[in-house]
Amino acid sequence: MRIVVVKFGGSSVATPERIKRVAERIVRTKDEGVSVVAVVSAMGDTTDDLLALARQITDRPPTRELDMLLATGEQQSIALLAMAIQALGQPVISLTGAQGGITTDGVHTKAKIQAVNAERILGELAEGRIVIVAGFQGVTEDDEITTLGRGGSDTTAVALAAALQAERCEIFTDVDGVYTADPRLVPAARRLPAISYGEMLEMASSGAVVLQPRAVELAAQYGVVLEVRSSFNEHRGTLVREAGEMLEKEMYVSGVTHDTNVAKVVLIDVPDRPGVAHRIFSALARERINVDMIVQSTKAEQTTDLLFTVSRDDLPRTAEVMEQVSRELGAKGILTDLSVAKVSVVGAGMVSNPGVAALMFEALAERGINIQVISTSEIRISCLIEAERIAEAANAIHAKFGLDRSALGEAVDLR
Repeated sequence: MRIVVVKFGGSSVATPERIKRVAERIVRTKDEGVSVVAVVSAMGDTTDDLLALARQITDRPPTRELDMLLATGEQQSIALLAMAIQALGQPVISLTGAQGGITTDGVHTKAKIQAVNAERILGELAEGRIVIVAGFQGVTEDDEITTLGRGGSDTTAVALAAALQAERCEIFTDVDGVYTADPRLVPAARRLPAISYGEMLEMASSGAVVLQPRAVELAAQYGVVLEVRSSFNEHRGTLVREAGEMLEKEMYVSGVTHDTNVAKVVLIDVPDRPGVAHRIFSALARERINVDMIVQSTKAEQTTDLLFTVSRDDLPRTAEVMEQVSRELGAKGILTDLSVAKVSVVGAGMVSNPGVAALMFEALAERGINIQVISTSEIRISCLIEAERIAEAANAIHAKFGLDRSALGEAVDLR
């Protein structure tokens, strides 16, 4: 059985008219002679609306009940899409994440998929039905409904593609593919025809919202080739695949990303002794709070200031945890700052081009943009800067690397 997994984001199904167009596209895909599994997000801003509704009830909604609420968004869209497909004369069935065999751990609002039992889906496909699965959600072994975090429908689609051994997994969104920068911020950004898993993971982790990082991790782990495409036209998109399949000329600098969902946290006068960092970051890990940039500056009086960044969504809980840890350690206190953002440059070619960092810093220096924190990996360099200058910084770096001159970028002299 030839199987194709397609995923449609919230903007793709935001209105009844768009749902009908998605239904027509799915039917056309089935007419190619393949079995289709469609993963669907909640309609438009439904998830944000539900979150806002919960916060009108309480500032700290219980995470279990929040998952119960948020999961209803996808159930609306899968049912409506199934109705639209049925109206076109095609047999179809909609399934929740639980009915689709998606089992997760028990961490509410940030669950991870642990297993996929594809038996129900395969059975429905064998009967000739199109299968619509709710993205973003699953169920624990104890039958508790969970959600997978922002962008979780991408992860649902990749996990199903891996479990079903699908021949392809197409991610339909409101852009034509993966760009050298966010075209809404950088008008000169160009679409990339292909990108490696590693580069895509770094871009997704540093602010590019086109794919959830966990989805890219799973795709790389199971060798699922992804194509990011627009749901509003028939153009080919961007392939996300193994680096070994990429041409050498594609392997320099792939793009510039930015992230405004950043908060800076500083612990002041923390005792400078072994085990302190473990105490701080293990407390955050227990709360499933991801920490990004970390900088420690030692003082003469055997204390240190410890700076790190988290997402703005996680800041309230981070502040609570750090206040407690600060008191236990005898630190002076904590400071938080929401006036920051992160800009990054990503490219596999950095491994063999040591001048990338200097060129990025030059672009920022030329515009008088101060760098507060720097973090790096083999294929990424990130700088924390003032949030109000993020657009200026992204455009400057994008131009400095010549990414606005062609889809793949032109060679830049790093000597």
